[in-house]
Amino acid sequence: MKTVSQILHAKGGTEVHTISPGETVLEAIRRMAEHGIGALVVTEGGAIVGMVSERDYARKVILMGRNSDQTAVREIMSPTVLYVRPQQSNEDCMALMANSRVRHLPVMESGRLIGLISMGDLVKDIISDQQFTIEQLEHYISGQHA
Repeated sequence: MKTVSQILHAKGGTEVHTISPGETVLEAIRRMAEHGIGALVVTEGGAIVGMVSERDYARKVILMGRNSDQTAVREIMSPTVLYVRPQQSNEDCMALMANSRVRHLPVMESGRLIGLISMGDLVKDIISDQQFTIEQLEHYISGQHA
């Protein structure tokens, strides 16, 4: 299994999109749409104070009849943030996500936010590993092994 660090590298970067808790939910949704992502890390004064996702929006704004342009991110964000470290494995992340029912995990190193891993990143990594194994087995079976 690959490490979080390897997955971030394969993903092509460690850019993490953030938002402050006082900004509107409408701005959060705009940023997610602009960057093609499903969640933002909520930060204040350089510290992580929560996560806000499309799921939070659907459940806490749309279903509750709130206005996106009048609701602050702090009102709908999830204040408990689980995170992983770069040396942790794909399996560690999958277990944490499944047990906690979250889809995004910030990656922290020495108290610093260095990346974000999503369920999609992990699934993509697993599929890539499986495809490689299948190709190796096909070459072995067909007698094309080295």
